[in-house]
Amino acid sequence: MLVLSRRETERVRLGDSIVLTIVRVSGDKVRLGIEAPADVLVLRDELQPHGEAAEEAEAPPIEAPQRKAA
Repeated sequence: MLVLSRRETERVRLGDSIVLTIVRVSGDKVRLGIEAPADVLVLRDELQPHGEAAEEAEAPPIEAPQRKAA
């Protein structure tokens, strides 16, 4: 795992098409802005099923939400 220190408004690029921007740091919370192509699923980790229990539940795959055109 790569661990970086960033300040507000600073950015991190992942590959050619994903940009993370530190929007705000307040106490123990960090607000991130994520710019990614519409076909890239952006999902908070707690919403992603994990482990054997998730496999047994056989939940349908999570689809990427439709993004609004800018």
